[in-house]
Amino acid sequence: MIAAALILSPVSALAGDGEHFWSGDWYLKVGAAGFAAPRYQGAKSYLFQVTPMISLGKAGSTVRFSSRNDNPSFALIDNGGFRAGATGKLIMPRDEDDSEDLKGLTPVKLGGELGAFAEAYPTDWLRVRGEVRHGIRSHHGVVADLSADAFVDVRPDVRISAGPRMTLASKDYMNAYYGVKPSQTAKSGLAAYNPDGGVESVGAGAAITWQVNEKIETSAFAEYKRLVGPAADSSLVKQRGDRDQFLIGLSATYRFDFTLR
Repeated sequence: MIAAALILSPVSALAGDGEHFWSGDWYLKVGAAGFAAPRYQGAKSYLFQVTPMISLGKAGSTVRFSSRNDNPSFALIDNGGFRAGATGKLIMPRDEDDSEDLKGLTPVKLGGELGAFAEAYPTDWLRVRGEVRHGIRSHHGVVADLSADAFVDVRPDVRISAGPRMTLASKDYMNAYYGVKPSQTAKSGLAAYNPDGGVESVGAGAAITWQVNEKIETSAFAEYKRLVGPAADSSLVKQRGDRDQFLIGLSATYRFDFTLR
């Protein structure tokens, strides 16, 4: 299965006096990530997936650390130790073609989420980041991702990072992914469920990144999250899924450098 996705590194919106914000030296990283992950949120079965990776940024950016969990972002404030701005996420569709478990449930449409992000570096080896996004077309809820990553360069070309994760979501989001309407019980075979908003999951992620040379970067990553609260109480998860969700994979990117005037 190929899941279309776009991963962009944060880009500063600020430019020097008399320059356009796009003026200067830029880089474009292109590559792919292959990983095993649940077929849908809360699924018990797993599927190998491939996603393209595209990362765009200004050369010499003050970004000290980035994670594969970071969604496409555009920094409006950037003073090195603190960054904030706009962010967005592409949402892929979900329906019974992905799994028989979803038969009779309302499909999730192709869409996106738009919102804001902020990140800070309490120390030289720790980054904390939060994103809040509102759904467009796929759902009409609000979702927030919180994370902290400790990182260390064990060699000039090898970085290890790890840290906790938490996701919170509104009632509309929970309904889109975990709800079962009374009218859907007969066809789906699931008990009716009308979730509230709250914490969706808690977990942790880790990665090892190897800078092969100035152009090529590779990474091995693993993540674990446990569904809690309204998500864990869903009849979809209880009857057919699993609260424990794992992801493991590899990625590689190639960097192109260019200049805009």
